[in-house]
Amino acid sequence: MRIILLGGPGSGKGTQAGFLTRHFGIPQVSSGDMLRAAVREGTELGRKAKGIMEAGELVPDDLIVAMVSERLDRPDCAEGFVLDGFPRTIPQAEALRDAGVGVDTVIEIAVDDEEIVLRMSGRRVHPASGRVYHAVHHPPRVEGRDDETGEELIQRADDREDTVRTRLAVYREQTEPLVDFYRAHAGRGELRYARIDGTGEVEEVRARTIDAVRPG
Repeated sequence: MRIILLGGPGSGKGTQAGFLTRHFGIPQVSSGDMLRAAVREGTELGRKAKGIMEAGELVPDDLIVAMVSERLDRPDCAEGFVLDGFPRTIPQAEALRDAGVGVDTVIEIAVDDEEIVLRMSGRRVHPASGRVYHAVHHPPRVEGRDDETGEELIQRADDREDTVRTRLAVYREQTEPLVDFYRAHAGRGELRYARIDGTGEVEEVRARTIDAVRPG
């Protein structure tokens, strides 16, 4: 069961990938999580990626493809995986195909741009633990402070409104073409493609996602 999730930044791919992982017992492979870990650890890839990510731009294909390919070769991916945040470009999708990595289902999570800006610009993070809050939907008990430690929350550079809008523009230009790419493959019967509404309660979106993997 090999699944790709498509959608703009802040569309809920990570949340739904987590649901799919628990529901089907397959690992979530998030290029974003791997990149952030590399930045925290100060690896060579992390140092290269840091400035690019903070500007809201995409990390070059060759770096991402190498990182993801290594991850998919691990034993826990033998029975399937959920790709979250990869591929992001046609060349990445072609590299995945050329590497012999098959895909069963592609799910596009559709969310309006202004809703995404609201979701992401309201995020606040506790750096030490990774706990995430939201100014509107999940505020901390004390404004600007982590519930457990009382330490200061931060707004990540890539969650600032101007950066979010840049990321959305990049997504429209570089990642949305994947919709046609995978729809064409689905039209030839090679995989299943589904577009779902990513708005509403989390459990509602979860049900739509599960149905898209196993319709009916």
